[in-house]
Amino acid sequence: MTTFEAFQQHVLPTYGRFPLVPVRGEGCRLWDDAGRCYLDFCTGIAVCSLGHCHPRLVAAIREQAATLIHVSNLYQIPQQAALAREINDHHVKLPGKLFFSNSGAEANDGLIKAARRFGHRRPQADGSPRFEVITFQQSFHGRTLGAMAATGQTKIQEGFDPLLPGFRYLPFNDPAALETAVRPETAAVLLEPIQGEGGVNLATPEFLRAVAALCMKHDLLLCFDEVQVGFGRCGEAMAWRAIAPELEPDAISWAKGMGGGVPIGAFWLSDRVIDDTGVALSGLLGPGSHGSTFGGNPLVCAASLAVLQEIRTQHLAANARRQEARIRATIAAWQVPVITEVRGLGLLLGIALDPARIPTPAGATPALVIVRRLMETGLLVPPAGPHAIRLLPPLNVTDAEVDEALALLHAVVTTL
Repeated sequence: MTTFEAFQQHVLPTYGRFPLVPVRGEGCRLWDDAGRCYLDFCTGIAVCSLGHCHPRLVAAIREQAATLIHVSNLYQIPQQAALAREINDHHVKLPGKLFFSNSGAEANDGLIKAARRFGHRRPQADGSPRFEVITFQQSFHGRTLGAMAATGQTKIQEGFDPLLPGFRYLPFNDPAALETAVRPETAAVLLEPIQGEGGVNLATPEFLRAVAALCMKHDLLLCFDEVQVGFGRCGEAMAWRAIAPELEPDAISWAKGMGGGVPIGAFWLSDRVIDDTGVALSGLLGPGSHGSTFGGNPLVCAASLAVLQEIRTQHLAANARRQEARIRATIAAWQVPVITEVRGLGLLLGIALDPARIPTPAGATPALVIVRRLMETGLLVPPAGPHAIRLLPPLNVTDAEVDEALALLHAVVTTL
């Protein structure tokens, strides 16, 4: 039985999978079951921050797997404590505490729960709890029922009614829409500094600052979803600092690149005191309020610690900034009409396409047409909505690998 046949018979068809069967990876390269080599600028959708099978990550996994793979969170896990300290001291650089999950959707569910617990602690004037979370159109926060309800895209939600109540979607990058947005029941604002799945839409500094000011004025939690954009991907340890570095969020979620390929997510809550009794935001989720069987076990934490230390000590965020500048300059010099814009920051870049210039068969989008053509040439990239593709190489990608990828992209777009 072939892999394709096994998928047809035994795996739910929740993905429109490409006809590619990866079997081996090394660095920025991926090989399929036929032995063909690809340049991987998808990296598991911004997951493999160090590329495939990085020696430091492999060594950390091997050592920990031979020592202790899993214990319950009923006990104190030293690898979890070390990872939390690494994130607090060297990446967030603000006082707070973390909870470790298995995915970004779970991390965002944790933020939603924290916002509702905050709304109980800081209720409306009549004493009823605040519960609403404001999010934004074209956002993506995950596919659990809670994270899906927070996502401002109807195509993600279709067929799953009734959705979890308590969410409202505003226009992204529209400060004026914020002015009358807050209701008595509003408790928090949740947004991505860069909307990855929504098309690589970069929040402006003015917009982020307007959101922060709104939260300050109305006693709301400022929550950043950095699942796709955090830990160096956008040229800074935290993506919001690449846009408005003076801001201090109340809560942050992560996943994807923080594990380099192992399934780990996390959310962070500030130690900011929220009332006259001295209670901190990070103190609202006590024993029994939240949990995870597998979240933060020794194996995934050892792996994540190795990844984040490599990103930090090898200054890979700076490489992301440098490669962004090279990519932008090269594409601008092409002056190819099919590319209308390069969006994003660091190594989360969206190449916007002119759909009028791309012959698109029924059932496909312009982005999928380009993704498939690039795959045929040996370059792997994911789409970002119907009219854009993403470049998501490892943070340690070399000049030669970037130049090779750009040559392949140029060869495809100049035929349109």
